[in-house]
Amino acid sequence: MIPSFLLLPLLVVLFPAFAPVAPPLPNYDSYPTYLGPDLGLTWRGTQATLRVWAPTAEALRLRLYAAGTGGTARTEAAMTKAEGGTWTYTLPAGTTGFYTVQATIGGKTMAEVADPYAHAVGINGQRGAVFNPYIAQPAGWPEDLRPALKQTTDIVIGEVHVRDLTMHPQSGVRHKGKFLGAAQVGTRGPENVSTGLDHLQDLGLTHVHLLPTNDFASIDEATPASANRYNWGYDPLHFSVPEGTYSTDATNPAARIREFKQLVENLHGAGLRVVLDVVYNHTADAGRSNFEQLVPGYYYRHNPDGTLSNATACGNEVASERPMVRKLIVESVAYWAREYHVDGFRFDLMGVLDIETMRAIRIALDQQDHSIFMYGEGWTAGASPLPDARRALKGNMSKLPRIAAFGDELRDGVKGHYAHQTEPGFASGQPNLEESVKFGIVAATQHPQVDYAKVNYSKAPWASEPGQAINYVACHDDMVLWDKLRVANPGASEAERLRMDVLANTIVFTSQGVPFLPVGDEFLRTKGGSSNSYNQPDSVNQLDWGRKAKNLAVYEFYRKLIALRRAHPAFRLPTTELVQQHLEFLPNMSPGIIAYKLKDNAGGDAWQNIVVIFNGNRSAWSVKLPRDTYKMVLRGDQINEEGLDVLEVTSGVQVPGNSALILVPIKQ
Repeated sequence: MIPSFLLLPLLVVLFPAFAPVAPPLPNYDSYPTYLGPDLGLTWRGTQATLRVWAPTAEALRLRLYAAGTGGTARTEAAMTKAEGGTWTYTLPAGTTGFYTVQATIGGKTMAEVADPYAHAVGINGQRGAVFNPYIAQPAGWPEDLRPALKQTTDIVIGEVHVRDLTMHPQSGVRHKGKFLGAAQVGTRGPENVSTGLDHLQDLGLTHVHLLPTNDFASIDEATPASANRYNWGYDPLHFSVPEGTYSTDATNPAARIREFKQLVENLHGAGLRVVLDVVYNHTADAGRSNFEQLVPGYYYRHNPDGTLSNATACGNEVASERPMVRKLIVESVAYWAREYHVDGFRFDLMGVLDIETMRAIRIALDQQDHSIFMYGEGWTAGASPLPDARRALKGNMSKLPRIAAFGDELRDGVKGHYAHQTEPGFASGQPNLEESVKFGIVAATQHPQVDYAKVNYSKAPWASEPGQAINYVACHDDMVLWDKLRVANPGASEAERLRMDVLANTIVFTSQGVPFLPVGDEFLRTKGGSSNSYNQPDSVNQLDWGRKAKNLAVYEFYRKLIALRRAHPAFRLPTTELVQQHLEFLPNMSPGIIAYKLKDNAGGDAWQNIVVIFNGNRSAWSVKLPRDTYKMVLRGDQINEEGLDVLEVTSGVQVPGNSALILVPIKQ
């Protein structure tokens, strides 16, 4: 006799008609849309009106509370159904406190949630706050001190986590791990080295990329210190609200808003633009999200069987292509730029988002400031039901003007494969990676001297202009550079690994495009070998300012390398045509050698010609050069624009192993 629990599977095999059929997904295209600018709370003086989009709800109730958590509702009211699938309610003038909305859908009472357009919330984002964020201003606001920016390729990005920047006991910062800590100026650490914001300014960055600062779910805002919890924050709860654990009082909606604005204001005052790392591709928990409680199914993509699709590897992916999802994302980005004076946005797993949404964001930001920078990861973490042709993938960058993507070709070409930790790269002597490195040197653009068939990933250029390519060898993901070099080169001495480290980022900062550096790599940051420190303690993630003092010579090299790039427009040409015209790879190079010339006063540079040589081999190598007298401005970990030495070259120059040379002909 066949057991009953095996009967259905057997019938499905023998008679496919017995297979259970997934219920059809709703026709989301038929849902009404709302085009107005007043979703969420809008204010007229001290009176607020709440408008929530919930087209499938039979009823929507508003509850008002005295606190952000706990207690019973002090007021409850039915919201009124309005145009475009929305519900509205005007609160009495002077109303304060916190609110939730609760939908009834298909006869089912859903959970109480804050609405998706919330701009202020209580602790842990459980309730929206009846609070006008425009009144939470630090001194000097709303004057916008956005630093000047001439062109995209002038950008130098430093990536940092708010907590990492100041948690070290020797950071010299009062509010460690907070927005105000990152905003503090005049901080010093061991041996009087600059720390925190002062370090970012001294390094010579133009843009500070902050890992997610919007409200995320993984840390209990009520007890972050006692639990010693840590998270990068890639689990968004509210898209348009600052994270409470970074404020001095997470229970106070005004504190997190005002203190984040203070950080932006102080960075601007230091000449630094601010980039937010934004995560619109998924939510922390689809089932419990305000999306699912208000409009079930609409905000997420699904597989044919009705299950949530998962191109993010986080359990769900947001359906950015649907009109009301696109509207939310576009308005959220524009809100950060307008209300917080943010200067740029890095889109996590940008390849999950659709092209039309990314273009709409670009248009919305241009209406505020054409110089606001957009870039992201041009890939996904898994398959998506949305066709590749519609998504903001690296291969579709020609459809995304003035939006940039990370170049993993250069990254893995220089340091070795990101996931195969023991695999070395060009900077450590790994052969056959020259074309992948050259691909990054020309900023993923079309160049007649790159053999694209030999590039590790993309077999064709994907950037229309140099400003679309982010060049980097490390970021918060995977191992930091110093740890990667140790694991991939187990027999190398510390001195040898230092040469590899310096060579790797010399390639980044002399390449065309936009350079990117995870803050701390400039003084050989280590995470003890961790390749995914997203929830590991401060002892792993914090920036060790004692390590900066120990490696001050390395830091000084990085600082001078960034200054060299910023002083010489030849390294930051703005157009593909200029790169093709002025960047010439020298012929007949040996394996492990890349040499090129920036010629004819490239970009208006004061230097007529610049010769750049990279030797990835472990041993010294002689490189043929035209006969001339050269000023050496960079040799390994030494740099001086006035010249380290003068070379009389008759046939070639000796380049030490795992190092770079930059030479400038004297007779120009």
